[in-house]
Amino acid sequence: MTDSPKTLAKGGSKSLMENLLGLLRIRVKRGVNLAVRDVRSSDPYVVIKMGKQKLKTRVIKKDVNPEWNEDLTLSVTDPSIPIKLTVYDHDTFSKDDKMGDGEFGIVPYIEALKVNLEGVPSGTIVTRIQPSRANCLAEESCILWKDGKVVQDMCLRLRNVECGEVEIQLQWIDLPGSKGLS
Repeated sequence: MTDSPKTLAKGGSKSLMENLLGLLRIRVKRGVNLAVRDVRSSDPYVVIKMGKQKLKTRVIKKDVNPEWNEDLTLSVTDPSIPIKLTVYDHDTFSKDDKMGDGEFGIVPYIEALKVNLEGVPSGTIVTRIQPSRANCLAEESCILWKDGKVVQDMCLRLRNVECGEVEIQLQWIDLPGSKGLS
């Protein structure tokens, strides 16, 4: 297939849909024992970045164990790009304070998505990822086949801070017209 004049006018780059593998839904579940950044508590929110994409949760007032249960969705074109998660304390009159950060990769998750799991019982563990110096996992993370979907629960130990963890869950959304994972 040759490039259309429209494609060439844009500098020869392919459309996003041609490079898009699909969408990654990150459910930011909750924070556990987050650092205190105000007098007695914090007003935390989470920022998730992948490449040039940046998404954030709502602010939870005065809570170091916040429950967000909020879905943030990233467009995935390159699964090798790590996803960065940063927790901030919202301040009204000054710059928001950092409350730690973490990073995780999605390559094992993407690999699990490619496995044919039809007929496998719901709740089956596809892969286990152990905590290591190379990741921010606070405990073993399992990639599961659950109700016809591949999901991964993670508990990330925050870095550059005295304490705190964030629990998240990954879920994949296939997009019609995208490149897909095949």
